[in-house]
Order: sequence, then C-alpha cells, then structure tokens
Amino acid sequence: MIKENFSDYQLSSELLKAISLLNFKGFTKVQKQVIPAVLAQKDVVVKSQTGSGKTAAYAIPICQLVDWEENKPQALVLTPTRELAIQVKEDIFNIGRFKRLKVAAIYGKSPFYDQRKELQQKTHVVVGTPGRIIDHLDKGTLDTSNIKYLVIDEADEMLNMGFVDQIEIIINSLTSERVTMLLSATMPRDIDTLCHNYMKDPVYIEIEEQNKSSDNIIQERYNVNEQDKIELLSDLTTIENPDSCIIFCNTKLKVDSVYNELADLEYTCRKIHGGMEQSDRLRVMNDFKKGYFRYLIATDVAARGIDIDNITLVINYDIPCDKESYVHRIGRTGRIGKMGRAITFVTQRESRFLNDIQQYIGKEIPLKENPEKETVDNAKQEFEYKMDTKPEIKEAKGAELSKEILKLHINAGKKTKMRAADIVGTLCSIEGMTKDDIGIINIVDVSTFVEILNNKGELVFNELQEKPIKGRLRTVSKVVY
Repeated sequence: MIKENFSDYQLSSELLKAISLLNFKGFTKVQKQVIPAVLAQKDVVVKSQTGSGKTAAYAIPICQLVDWEENKPQALVLTPTRELAIQVKEDIFNIGRFKRLKVAAIYGKSPFYDQRKELQQKTHVVVGTPGRIIDHLDKGTLDTSNIKYLVIDEADEMLNMGFVDQIEIIINSLTSERVTMLLSATMPRDIDTLCHNYMKDPVYIEIEEQNKSSDNIIQERYNVNEQDKIELLSDLTTIENPDSCIIFCNTKLKVDSVYNELADLEYTCRKIHGGMEQSDRLRVMNDFKKGYFRYLIATDVAARGIDIDNITLVINYDIPCDKESYVHRIGRTGRIGKMGRAITFVTQRESRFLNDIQQYIGKEIPLKENPEKETVDNAKQEFEYKMDTKPEIKEAKGAELSKEILKLHINAGKKTKMRAADIVGTLCSIEGMTKDDIGIINIVDVSTFVEILNNKGELVFNELQEKPIKGRLRTVSKVVY
C-alpha cells in the first residue's frame, strides 16, 4: 500500500501542482499510509505524534475525491478548537486551490449569519467545532445529506473536552455510507469505543511507538520556586536566544502576568488565551506565524495542532497537569524532522505531575542546574542584539500558490442578484480566458470575489474596467492580502 513517489498516488494535476508549490519534499510516514487507504475508501484510525503531517494525510485524499460539480458539502472535519478549525481550513484550501474547492470554517464566537450565508453557496468541505456544527444542524443551515467523508481530528482532545456526546449527535446525522477518519496523537481507551460503534473495519495506522515523545526534541527540566520563575525565564531565554519561542502557562491569569513581566523587560512578545476575543486571538496567531514577534505566552489553546514553522524553543513555565498536554505542548517544536528544544519548570508541589509525564513518555527528563550569572552575562550582548534586530517576516504557507493568482473584488453581490454563472460567462468572453482560468468565486451580499488563475489576473482586471457584467459596468479592484 505504501508508495514512494507523488506520481504513484494517481492524484490530479491540480493537486500535484499545489503540493509542489507548497514545497512538499516528499510524503511523511503517516501520509504514505493514510493517503492510499482513504483513496481506497477505507476507514482509518491514525495514531501519530503532533507535527507528523496528519492534516495533509487526510486533506490530500479528500481534495482528490470530492466532486467539484456537487454543490452540497461532501466532507466534514471536526476539530476541538477554533484555531485548529481555521488552520485546517487553510491547509485544505491551499491543497485544493487549483481544483477550486470551497472550504468553510464553522466555529463559535463568529457571526452565525455570515456562516449561514457561506453555507448557502457551493461548499465542498466544512471544517468546524462540534458545538457550532450542531447549532447549524439544529437550525437546518448545514446540509449533511451528501457527506461522504468524516474526519475526527485531535480525537483525544475532543474526548478530554467532553465533546463525545456532540460527536455522536453529528455522526448520527450523517449517512452510514461514508469514509470515517479518526486521528490523534494519543489513543485513550474511550476512542476504541468510538471506533467500534461508528467505523467499518478500520485500518489502524500507528507511526510512533506508543506513549513516546519525539526523539528530535531535546527535553530538559529545572527545579524552581514559584517566585523565582521570572528570573529563571529571563536567564534561560537570554542564553537560548531563540528565534521563535512559545511559553506555556496553565491559566489565563498566569499568561497575563508573565506577558506583563516580559513586556516590561522589552521582549517582543504577545499573549493568547481563551479569555480574549476571537479576532484578537487570530491576529496574534497570524502575526506569530509571520514572525512579527519572537515570544508567545499562551495557555493550552495554542498547544493543539497549531502548525507554525521553525519554533525553536518551548518553555513550560507551568508544568501541565496532565501528561497528554505535555506531549502536545512540546510538539510545537521539532516538527516534521526538525530538531527542537523543550524546557519545563517544576516546583516542589508539582513533582507528582512530573512523575506522571516521565512514566508516560517512557524516559526521565534530565534535570539541569540553574545557569551561572557569568554564563548569562556572557550571552547578554548577543541576546540584546537580536532583540534590537527587526525579525525577518516569513511568507504565508500558501504564498507560492498565490503568485500566479489574482483575487478581484466586484462591487455587486446577492442583493443585485449576481450569480456565479454571470461571472463565468463574462470572464469566458474575454479573449484568452477559459473556465480553467477561473478560481473560487465567492458571492456575498453586496460584493463578489473571484480568483483568476494562471497569471491571467492583470488581463482580466484591465478588461473588466470597460466590460459590463450582467449588463452593467461594475467597479472592479484588486484584493491585497
């Protein structure tokens, strides 16, 4: 079943082009096993550590299998958090970009009205959190009658967060004629029940040895009193001098406290926790991905499935209370073959959590001595130089995909009865344009957005300055990301 070359998987040219531009050097171990199984319409249960490429493992076959002509959603992906829903949407959108797949992210604390409007249009894949998916099911705004592919991502966290009843409600709303994929970094016993009840003879795929943390993450711990943590954090970050670092705390209050302390020390830092507005959380995560600041102070909201390249250091300012969270936190570094470092602070009263974690990962985390003052002083000049140097801004993951795509805004939408057929008809009347050059069309109340592929954006933009759409000249402008 395992194949070695992209061409062996019989993927469409549109997918192969996107995979190439997304800089896939080759498929990871989990992808090599999951992709053929899903393409063969088999249910799969996947246990694989975070950072191993699980999202692409199911996104690639889903993008291959869905029918572009079908207007109803064909795939549903369940995620435990809003941040992960948004990221998975982005990953599927990028992989299916040249197939023109429409992907919707459905989650709480986001306007229901906007989501309903989006779901009324052609939608191929829906990614969402269980609570908001059920809201749409209850109100009849999400049609699941044609869902052929169900993904339960980060299944262990779903169970930890008490989503099992909601997952069962969602599953029972779907046809039994579907492919079900369940993915998790850890595999608690409750997942076996879920698999037994709702999956058909699934293929079990396990990549890493059970309960082992990654060998490509150097793990260390420091014994420290609570009141001395900030000083130790300052010393270690001075010595480590990371390009990108996540500092995990157990509570929102602690995140706020550590953020204020580091901001006073003039660290380039931001914070993220569940008490913040969703728009603020999204902005912080996007800015961190791009590298606008080096230090992110976070609760476990940032520990699950968030894929940020080149995080060189993770610090557990508070040791997590459960062993699975430790694995997920340190999994933010050392992703897909890269080396990473993870440092954990342990107070005397937290030693029981340390014992649980060490037993779970199957090895002792080495205890290090607090750094000497001389070592810290010797590292300060280089640390301060980096602090004063403007970070290098990273390209977004799909930037290469967008280089030959131009997104246009047209000042007409549903309220003027604009239809996709009106847009396609006008664009295909331009000399040199075919329907294969037209990407995703998104029609909202008073606007329409359309992507022009294959480096033909400027041609279309210029032509539409004088070419009517649906009988009238429209204001057409370029969308700047």
